[in-house]
This record gives sequence, C-alpha cells and structure tokens, in this order.
Amino acid sequence: MTTVTIRTLRHEDASALLDFELQNRAWFARHITARPADVYSPEGIVRHIEECLNAYRQGTMHPSLLLDASGVVLGRANLKDIDRAKASSEIGYRVAEQSAGGGLATQAVRHMQQVAREEWQLKMLEAYVTAHNPASARVLLKCGFRQGEYVEQLALVNGEMRDGHRYQYDLNG
Repeated sequence: MTTVTIRTLRHEDASALLDFELQNRAWFARHITARPADVYSPEGIVRHIEECLNAYRQGTMHPSLLLDASGVVLGRANLKDIDRAKASSEIGYRVAEQSAGGGLATQAVRHMQQVAREEWQLKMLEAYVTAHNPASARVLLKCGFRQGEYVEQLALVNGEMRDGHRYQYDLNG
C-alpha cells in the first residue's frame, strides 16, 4: 500500500488540488455527482477551498486530502453536514483513478472515522452510494458501515439519475 498522509485541507493546496480534480474529472463523473464546472479553474478551486475552510471553521465540515510523499493529491475525504446536536455527519471520499483499488479509500474512511470520534465527538456517520458504485459500497462495509434504506434518485451521475443506499456507522461501536 502507498504511504499516504491524510491531513486537513489548506489554502496552499490549490494548485495540487486543481491538478487532482482535472486529472480525475472524467473518472469521477462516471461514478459520482460531478462538481460544478467553475471548480475546474485556478479561481474556482481557490473559492472551493475557501468554502470548505469556512465550513470547517463553522464546525459543519472537516475537509481532508490524501497526499503521497511528494505532496501529490491522491484523494479526498470529508466529513460534511456535521450536526453537533445529533452528533452525526455524512462522510464522503474520492480516490484518483490511478490509485483506485489500492486500499486508499479504506484508509481514508478509517481515518475519518477516527477524526469523527476523537476530534468531533460524533456518534453516527452516514454515507450514500449509488447502486452503480459497488467498490465504494465494499469500502464502507469493510469499515463497519451497515447498509440502510434504499434511496431512489440518489444522485445525478453522468447525466443519469441513479438510485442507491444509505449506509450508517455507529461510532460508539
């Protein structure tokens, strides 16, 4: 497995993050909802990072990057829609096409489970996965998530509405 550092997103990550998003744009579009087109520019990625970091400061998001030893972005992992009252959050992750299948998504999910428990004192994580993304579902199951209810029209992927499932993980064990 590739040695990876997982850390919170920073302003100075703009160039490396834009490279990652551009290189993997078509790959992600086949599996998950596409990012808005304006993210794929130097100005757009700076705005995107600022939005993520504002949400982080407000306590509603924990944006993270997976970096190789030379600082190349291999993936992203986030806690989003953090609800302190309910002690819950949604987890999301994406791994570069070249790194898919190498255990990075599992490493990212496990790291974010630890962050959710230790830094945010959350009790529940949830994730949503379309039926057309079985690799992501396998990652969640491997990390202890349980498949929950079926969700119709979960996401627009590659121009098509796709159904899927909600997954849950109890951080209290």
